Amino acid sequence: MEPSQRRPIEYRNDLHPVWCTGCGDFAVLKSFTRAFAQLGLQNERIAIISGIGCSSRLPGYCATYGLNSVHGRPLPIATGLKIARPELTVIACAGDGDAFAIGTGHIPHAIRRNPDLTYFVMDNAVYGLTKGQASPTSAREQKAARHQLGEMDPPINPVLFVLANGAGFVARTQAGDMKHMTDMLVRAINYPGFAFVHCLSVCVTYQGRSYQEALDGRVHPIMAEHDPRDEDAAYRLARTDPYALGVIYERADS
Repeated sequence: MEPSQRRPIEYRNDLHPVWCTGCGDFAVLKSFTRAFAQLGLQNERIAIISGIGCSSRLPGYCATYGLNSVHGRPLPIATGLKIARPELTVIACAGDGDAFAIGTGHIPHAIRRNPDLTYFVMDNAVYGLTKGQASPTSAREQKAARHQLGEMDPPINPVLFVLANGAGFVARTQAGDMKHMTDMLVRAINYPGFAFVHCLSVCVTYQGRSYQEALDGRVHPIMAEHDPRDEDAAYRLARTDPYALGVIYERADS
């Protein structure tokens, strides 16, 4: 593929993001535009569909087609759009609450229909827009430390969930590494089917900067010997290492 002459800034509009200073969503936005530029995509051939939440504001800052839709519903809307306009590069984005609370039931059906779209979930394990409540991915220790209800409930494992439902491409990245995010997005967009990217993130308002520092100390690249075409290995990794970054699974017959 010839190197693209596009610049990331060409995919941004004039709106200024209203996220809190230091929010990982700024980096995600930059990674989106960097991936679009790297792929040389035409602005009018991109559509970003989101739900409701802090992270779901992202389409509003891109010079592309976009829709800030209904809480938990970006996937059926994105699927319908891809069916109607197959020439578009369609990306659905959501937060952990949007994806794994009210929107959970849509994930298996999107996966089994296997539209050629990317589902990018920003997971900071908290409801940042509605004052810091625990989300479906909040760890028991996190909830206990904040005296949140439901601290005995185990968290959902997003990667294991999408693998169990048959996703053909599964990757994990983190908002503190824009280069890695961009690489994972490019890989996901190029995958010819439903692609899931799990992005570990931080809410600076309700978790603080120390949470990002702790996350930086835990994340690490997937071991070199991991074969993303090995489904059994992908399941083992999903069960045992929630901080491994990279392509966890890519179906060999894709």
